[in-house]
Amino acid sequence: MPEVQRIDVRGPRFAASITTVLLLIATFLSLIGVATGDLAAAPLSARLLDPGFLLVLVIALLFVWGVASPRTAPWGVLFRRVVQPRLAPPTEFEDPRPPRFAQGVGLLVTAVGLLLHVAGVPWALPIAAAMAFVAAFLNAVFGLCLGCQLYLLLQRAGLIGRRRPSAA
Repeated sequence: MPEVQRIDVRGPRFAASITTVLLLIATFLSLIGVATGDLAAAPLSARLLDPGFLLVLVIALLFVWGVASPRTAPWGVLFRRVVQPRLAPPTEFEDPRPPRFAQGVGLLVTAVGLLLHVAGVPWALPIAAAMAFVAAFLNAVFGLCLGCQLYLLLQRAGLIGRRRPSAA
């Protein structure tokens, strides 16, 4: 079985820190935007140009980037080129698959919020942004990656990931 590449655990936490700030702003903007009025009556153009919608859309696109090409995703590149050289050498490493899966979970949550917002469902966007904010905050501040935990749970259940040979 090929060995899985390992990544510095500080990289995903750094990315989660930036994502936390962006999601906090997005949650605030979505709370004061079109979503607070009669969203279903608002024209589609108003829903699409709502600042909260636009920022959550950018965040969702960053999640897509993180899933599709984690090595070139902006926060990872920034960490590896600017932050990591200024830190002590890493002492902890992790499998990159759980953080990548977590990016997919963030994408799913924000995409659902975006689609429901466009469909005129009130409060969908601020709720989705707030849920993603909580997950990013827990990762950034406490190192608790909810998406990673979900990945490990699904892996243990045999639903995703490679099955590892059991110890005899």
